[in-house]
Amino acid sequence: MDLTDTHCHLNFQKFNDDREAVIQRARAAGVTRLLVPGLDLPSSREAVELAEKYPGIYAAVGFHPTDLDKFSESAFDEIRELARHPKVVAIGEIGLDHYWVKEEAQRKFQVDVLRRQLAFAAQAGKPVIIHMREAGDAWLGSASAALIEVLTMWVEDISERKHPLMQRPGVLHSFNGNLETAQQAVAMNFFIGVTGPVTYRNAEVKREIIRQIPLERLLIETDSPFLAPIPHRGQRNEPAFVREIADKIAEVKSRKPEEIAEITTANAARLFLW
Repeated sequence: MDLTDTHCHLNFQKFNDDREAVIQRARAAGVTRLLVPGLDLPSSREAVELAEKYPGIYAAVGFHPTDLDKFSESAFDEIRELARHPKVVAIGEIGLDHYWVKEEAQRKFQVDVLRRQLAFAAQAGKPVIIHMREAGDAWLGSASAALIEVLTMWVEDISERKHPLMQRPGVLHSFNGNLETAQQAVAMNFFIGVTGPVTYRNAEVKREIIRQIPLERLLIETDSPFLAPIPHRGQRNEPAFVREIADKIAEVKSRKPEEIAEITTANAARLFLW
């Protein structure tokens, strides 16, 4: 089975003691490609270093909305340079977060930086990995509304210019919004990232959203070391566990796990061009 983990933070300290073994377990589980996103300049550098060291590992670079205290013009210049690396396949993890960020001025700054990173992604010709989290982990709220507004304007701009990214603008990572937001994103050609919580017993609403989204618009991701799926919930997550997510999607979609692996791996290749 050929699986792809399109979002794993293998550069985090939680993997320092056994990173090599984690990668080997992923290979043994059939995970042939892994994408490590950056959250700021140092973690983006680390993601690129991992991609340079290991075949089948790729990187994304950018500023996460909860790490904008580290954003500066000089740091953004370095991100631009890192993005030129041949194994950097996306700009991210970028987006909006209203869970941790409460002040209106900081939320507006998130929007400003997101717009700048989207403009850079178009310039670089690389899709985006979008983070979106509502206050109180709600299904719908101010973050969803602001995000769809920003993405709509960006997609309209690149579409008017016939930019190649109009066909593969990016992915809403670890999607935690409602069905309408997912459908709006899919209508703009975004992919929807599915993580471990889809396997949780109380996640029927999330599973229903996945049921309604075309399989050709789904990606599977672990978000390691977070969000471990059943039966590993409560443990440190790792890329090998992406198989559990594929199995749950197969159950939801009434398909074979091998089909889910094949289609989501093809989806990732179509988005990231690796």
